[in-house]
Parts: sequence; structure tokens; C-alpha cells
Amino acid sequence: MRSLAPSMTRCVLAVAEAVASDPAGCARLTVSALAEHTGTSEATVVRAARLLGYSGYRDLRLALAALAAQQESGAAPAVTVDIAVDDPLADVVAKLAREEAQTLADTAAGLDLAQLAAAVTALATARRIDIYGVGASALVGQDLAQKLLRIGLFAHAHTDPHLAVTGAVQLRPGDVAVAITHSGSTVDVIEPLRVAFERGATTLAVTGRPNAPVAHYADLVLATSAARETELRPAAMSSRTSQLLVVDCLFVAVAQQTYETAAPALSATYEALTHRRSNPAPPKSSPAGV
Repeated sequence: MRSLAPSMTRCVLAVAEAVASDPAGCARLTVSALAEHTGTSEATVVRAARLLGYSGYRDLRLALAALAAQQESGAAPAVTVDIAVDDPLADVVAKLAREEAQTLADTAAGLDLAQLAAAVTALATARRIDIYGVGASALVGQDLAQKLLRIGLFAHAHTDPHLAVTGAVQLRPGDVAVAITHSGSTVDVIEPLRVAFERGATTLAVTGRPNAPVAHYADLVLATSAARETELRPAAMSSRTSQLLVVDCLFVAVAQQTYETAAPALSATYEALTHRRSNPAPPKSSPAGV
């Protein structure tokens, strides 16, 4: 709820705050009762449930009941949605693997292929590509930039917000600006995207919140899975997984579309780095007596 709060309307936020402050009490309420309790409507309650990552109010209510039961029983606190502090390491590995797989499946199922195809065409024909992201999203942006550079495209990932804005001022039609932000509300990402949008560049947002402020300045939006976060596993971990899938989809599709130039460029960059993969020479033996 904390990560989503900036993009919530006042009514949806009222519902979210109610369930966060009293999960046990809200779990006992019907959708109409919760709407009355928060001074909102049933449609708002359902919308809040879906925004929090549930298919509807029924699933949210079940999750609240489970949370309340856990709190009352004194069970070990959760590190993730289904991992407790005292879980064995083998269970942690298995549960994380399952959760990551589900995140990837959800992202793939939710991708708008028309938007993806348009983004691929824009990137493949761009004069210049600027990429914005902070925190974990910055790492994803750097991954996209280095992939595009390997196939001969001029791409740069900005992590300094001031340089990102000054760079965006130089963009023009035919260029592409990519904003990567799970919350969709990160000012340091939105600001350069806005500048790029106003300069006429094609703008793309990769975000877990398609209706967040970043979308206001995005010609194209690619949605990632909005996995629920917990205290010790912030959204940055699960969001990075889904963002990397989108990056790989973009890269492979761009490489397909530009194969005649991408293949030689990829081969050339591979050859240029070959010597760095060689085994180091064995150390010389010390002179006798030393």
C-alpha cells in the first residue's frame, strides 16, 4: 500500500488505509459494509482490491482473514507473501522460485503486443535512445542500454536525474526515451520523460502501474506484474524480474527487426571482448633461492 499510495485516488486510498490499519475488522465486512465504513462505493472497494494485486474483494478479504489469524496465533512474521522468518532455506529457495515464475507468467500474459510491437519499431529506427531509472530500475535500464549497444544502436542509461533532464532537452522526433519505474510515480524518472515528450521524442514507460503519473507522458506503455511486497522483500525485487523480461522481449524483437546490422554488430562486440575472457597466464616461478 505504501508503494501504491501516490497513485491512488482519495477514495481508493481510504479503503486501502482501512484494511491496512484493521485487517481483522475489515475481513469480517462485506463489500457493501466496507464501502459504508470508508464512505466510498462498492465499485471503489473492488477497484482498491484489484489495485492491491487481488482479483477482487473476495480474495482480498480471504487474505485479510489469513493475516489476522497469523497475527492472533503469534506465528512467525512473513518475509514475503508466503515465506516466514523461520522457514528452512530449502523452502525459501523453492517458494522464491515459484513466486518469480509466477511473476514472469503474469507479466507475459499482461503484455500488450500492439504496444510492444510499436516500441520495438521505435527503438529499431531510433537515432538515439535515452533510458531513465533509479534504484533497481536503474540496473534494468543499464541492462537494456548495453544490450542495444551490442547490436549497434546508440543507447544510454541515465542514473543521474540532472543529466537525464539535460540529455532529454537534446532529444527530438525520431529519438526514443524509455522510463523504467515500478511505481510509475518516481519524480526523477517522470521529469526527463516529460521533457523528452515535449521535445517530440517517442516516449515509452515500463511500469507496474499503467495508470500512474508516468503514463501521462508516455506514447507507449508496457505493464509489468505488480507483485505484492512485504517489509523484507520490497517491490524492487519482484518488479526487477518482470522488468528484465520486458527488456529481453524488446531486445530480441529489435534484433530480429534489424538482423542484417545487428548480427554483425553483435559478432564484432563479442570478438572485441574475447581477450578479456581468456585465462590469465600462470604466475612465473620464483628464482631459485628467493
